[in-house]
Amino acid sequence: MKTTVGALVIVAVALLAAYAGLLAVTRHGLVASAERTARIRAEAVGRSAADGTLVQRLAIPEGEDSLLQVVADDGRILAASHNLTGQAPVASFAPSPDSAAAARGLRVRTDGRDHPYRVVAVRTTAGDTPATVYAGTSLETAEYAEQLIRDAMLPSIPALLALVGAVTWAATGRALRPVEAIRVQVAEITEHDLGRRVPVPASRDEIARLSTTMNDTLDRLEQSMERQRRFVADASHELRNPIAALRAHVEMSLAHPELLDGPDLLDDVVRVQQLADDLLLLARIDAGDHPDRTTVDLSALAAEVLRERPEGRVPVVLEAPGTAAVSANRGQLARVLNNLLDNAQRHAESRITLAVTVIGDHTTVEVRDDGSGIAAADRERVFTRFTRLDESRSRDAGGTGLGLAIARDIATAHGGTLTAHPARSRGARLVLTLPSPAWSAHTH
Repeated sequence: MKTTVGALVIVAVALLAAYAGLLAVTRHGLVASAERTARIRAEAVGRSAADGTLVQRLAIPEGEDSLLQVVADDGRILAASHNLTGQAPVASFAPSPDSAAAARGLRVRTDGRDHPYRVVAVRTTAGDTPATVYAGTSLETAEYAEQLIRDAMLPSIPALLALVGAVTWAATGRALRPVEAIRVQVAEITEHDLGRRVPVPASRDEIARLSTTMNDTLDRLEQSMERQRRFVADASHELRNPIAALRAHVEMSLAHPELLDGPDLLDDVVRVQQLADDLLLLARIDAGDHPDRTTVDLSALAAEVLRERPEGRVPVVLEAPGTAAVSANRGQLARVLNNLLDNAQRHAESRITLAVTVIGDHTTVEVRDDGSGIAAADRERVFTRFTRLDESRSRDAGGTGLGLAIARDIATAHGGTLTAHPARSRGARLVLTLPSPAWSAHTH
């Protein structure tokens, strides 16, 4: 509706402007032509008066509605055309001293009625008598032309506006019909029915691109909701066992205090606390939380992490250059290193290597172990939340299935990557890549 009203307003303004412009141009042209004709005649009569050949009855072209009159400064009529015989002066204006002629639009009574004329005044001298020559050309043709334009255009403007309104209404309705279909379809989509998609028109226009973009957005939304549902289900499943074990220990201690196994109870509490911390961190990452970043020496941080970690069953060898600067949140980066080392400790047999390398504008961290390794089909799946490969699903192996998922999410939030690569000999090889501080600040 707004589009149609807007189109009607624009067309109405354009038509009225064209109407006014056409009237102005037509009148200006006809009046200028009449004034030019009158001036030529006035100058010719003025020359006749000046050279003494002026006659009292001035001739005008037969069949033409024009007039001529020579008026002395004392008001006497020295000569006139036949249609002004016996009449008083038709005008009293005269050209200024610095002008050769002057012109005005007047209504003069001839043949018993008033007629519109363009009257030109030219100064002359009849013998020794100063006088003014008035020559007029009828403007009835100009008025008639204006009336024709009014009669032709004014009645057609409403009809034309009605036609424009109908065409605009139909065209916009047809153009926006796919948009309405998209709106109806999206309005019917709920969180429980994200599999539906909006129709994509066959035309390759903006509406088709809008539909495609909308479907892509719905795809991402469906994937996000599915990921969220899966995450909630997995979190509930993972929390059920340690909470059940913790409840059993508490109930047993209440019923039989002498049977309380403190270490087992503490292990269950620690496991629930670790899982809750991991879930909270993932929630913050998913919410787009961006903690403050500073320039961190990754080599020094790796050495610090190794010093603060409890001694594991497999020793860790650090290979690092003097300085490896990255732009990161120190606490989250330490969390990534600990998660990678925890994963390696669960699978390594005799050796773990933590290698830091600076390559161009990026810094890489490799964590290598000599365990059973990761099959090619599982190198992406290990970063999925709550994923444990078959041989490590036992609770004794430790872990919540969130360590590598958290590490990858933190790496991605820092503009980096975390991937599993084929080992050079045997075991697993996880590679963290982070940009240099200058590049990271430019792209963050």
